[in-house]
Amino acid sequence: MYRIILILALLVVLYFLLRSAIRELKGRGTGDRLHDKNQMVQDPVCRVFVPRGSATTEEIGGQTYYFCSRTCANMFQKQLAGQHPE
Repeated sequence: MYRIILILALLVVLYFLLRSAIRELKGRGTGDRLHDKNQMVQDPVCRVFVPRGSATTEEIGGQTYYFCSRTCANMFQKQLAGQHPE
């Protein structure tokens, strides 16, 4: 009886290990581009490319924008304010 319980427990552990390994292998192939800090993004104001990890970010209207500097971020917000007067 103990042998059967031990075998079942080992099979359950083996199942979870295999499932974890398969998920990790699947994740490597896709390459999560949204969280890659070295991915280059373009500043919408001066059009230069900067690494996502070092860019200045602003969330405006539910969308995230990436800038090379705080100056470009401020200019972008001023441009938006000029287009949509309140």
